[in-house]
Amino acid sequence: MNRKKAKEQLIIGVFESHQNGFGFVRVPGNDETEPYDVYIAERNTNGAFHKDTVGIKLIQGKFPDKKEGKIIKILEHEVKTVVGLYRKNKSFVFVIPDDVKMARDIFVKFDNSKNAENNQKVIVRITTFGDMKHNPEGQVIKILGDKNDPAVDTLSIAAKYDIPQRFNFNVREELKQIPQEVREEERAQRKDLRDLYTVTIDSESARDLDDAISLTFDGEHYHLGVHIADVTHYVREGSALDREALRRGTSVYFPDRVIPMLPEELSNGICSLNAGVDRLAMSCIMTIDQEGNITGHELCESVIHVDKRLSYHGVMADLSRGAAVEGRSADAESAKENENAKFEKTVLGKYKGTDISDEEFPQLLAFERLMLELSLKLREKRYKRGAIDFDFPESEIILNERGRVADIRPYERSEATRLIEDFMLAANETIAEDAFWQELPFLYRVHDKPDEGRMKRFAVFLNNFGYTIHFSNGEIYPMELSKLLTKIAGTEEEALLSRLMLRSLKKAAYRSEPGMHFGLAANYYTHFTSPIRRYPDLQIHRILKENLKNGMTPQRRLHYDTILPEVALQTSETERRADDCEREADKLKKTQYMRRFLGEQFTGIISGMTKYGMYIELPNTVEGMVHVSTLTDDYYTFIEEEYIFAGQMTGRTYRLGQKVDVIVTGTDEDTRTIDFRMANHERD
Repeated sequence: MNRKKAKEQLIIGVFESHQNGFGFVRVPGNDETEPYDVYIAERNTNGAFHKDTVGIKLIQGKFPDKKEGKIIKILEHEVKTVVGLYRKNKSFVFVIPDDVKMARDIFVKFDNSKNAENNQKVIVRITTFGDMKHNPEGQVIKILGDKNDPAVDTLSIAAKYDIPQRFNFNVREELKQIPQEVREEERAQRKDLRDLYTVTIDSESARDLDDAISLTFDGEHYHLGVHIADVTHYVREGSALDREALRRGTSVYFPDRVIPMLPEELSNGICSLNAGVDRLAMSCIMTIDQEGNITGHELCESVIHVDKRLSYHGVMADLSRGAAVEGRSADAESAKENENAKFEKTVLGKYKGTDISDEEFPQLLAFERLMLELSLKLREKRYKRGAIDFDFPESEIILNERGRVADIRPYERSEATRLIEDFMLAANETIAEDAFWQELPFLYRVHDKPDEGRMKRFAVFLNNFGYTIHFSNGEIYPMELSKLLTKIAGTEEEALLSRLMLRSLKKAAYRSEPGMHFGLAANYYTHFTSPIRRYPDLQIHRILKENLKNGMTPQRRLHYDTILPEVALQTSETERRADDCEREADKLKKTQYMRRFLGEQFTGIISGMTKYGMYIELPNTVEGMVHVSTLTDDYYTFIEEEYIFAGQMTGRTYRLGQKVDVIVTGTDEDTRTIDFRMANHERD
């Protein structure tokens, strides 16, 4: 063997830097090995930059149980631009990266500073990546604004994740050719569904309305129409709009704004299913029996007319108002007063009812009750086959008129939000199964079976709470997890266990080949219902429309077979990017919010544990850490197998799911973290 050649063979991976200078190289696995991490001490980084692709060799390190390496060669720089805080003094200028993993400041020459001012957030393009002795250098390409401006937070995080914020010239030019109302010749070529009573149901703040509902009952069958904005009529394949939509992949939602996949002229204009105007749609009209079985469906290009825009809160208020009115009519005067008081306490002030006259209300109420009736049947059918319903609280971040956080609370998931979910799930499954049996080239939403090892670790953890899950031939089935969620419903540990279960599952992704959706216990699933904000839905509409009009020719089948794997990969990646971006923005806002509560006490639940300390989640969904070094009443040992911290002298233990009282001791906007310490009184 050529010894020199063997000596030069390097292990290839991606360097993940740490703010303290050291890092890890993530080495991808193959058919024979799992991915693994290699520790790189600061002296062995060889000047590598965060996310660089590098070649390393393994060395004998200080930690026998840890792979350690040395970076020998930098193969490719992934990061080209950096968002950070601009600082200058008399002799030099530098940018402090927002991402704390980028451990070194970036030097900027005065001539390349774009006249930025101190404490402004900027985007800097890296011109030289530096080495062990020299910092990276760059030039300012954009000034985002003052770091204390709440709007700049969002802009900075979006820029950090390379989320496009403006539409290019070619897109703007194409928009000029798109009409802002439906033309007569477009109506003539479609199924006219304008006589169907049709509504949209969204949050009060929603502006891009891409789904509408119609529903009738003939005494034996429900006829559910799910009408989706026909975005592909305006966004043609290969156009500048189409290319930009694919590049973005999805809209990104922040507490203070939306960065849309499509320009507002489309997303809030001609494509949005606004009430009182004609709109072009793709309609999936399903026939459903009284047991919730979908017995048939029709897919068509349509023209619809939304009669009423409803809100989630409004629907709930209407249903409560109807129950209250009927209760007052049937009961005695005292009961009437009690019902009225109860209604005012639970509904008025919490929900704003639908803006509709007393004459119209009975018809609307009957429609809303019919929707609720059908949704419950569809949901029961789905649960019986084992679909998992993760109903843990998400965050709702409320901003004041200046853009600063006024309040944080769990997002309320009501029957109105659930019924829309039920109808959208039914349409997505129906479309996916139909495409499968027609053997169409397609994009499926696939959720793989969970990793056996992760689920078994979750099962061990469940034992601490007295729950068990059963495996069959080493596998877990959706029904088993669905049963667990039923058992824990309403318990104090419900939110914690639901979240840990979710973390134990794999992430769903888009694929050009069919596969099961584990979480929904569905053999076929797709995303058809949101083409304004998700590119896969838009791509699927294009395929379905082409098949409806002309059938799928061999040439077009080959075309789609060629492009769909790349579309699936791109949209899966942009979805993950958007999720990470939105999550970081939420963490920052939570950190800023909790800064005002320094020194104050809260009751929370232990939601996670590491050897460094315990994560505590407050009822408003804010999470912070109690570092083990602050547990000064005893010497605590982390027992990983049982997920507990045990005091050696006092015998005091802290367990996952335990209620504790904590005091806010610090917040760090740079790391998006909140620090707690235990109060004197704990709830055991």
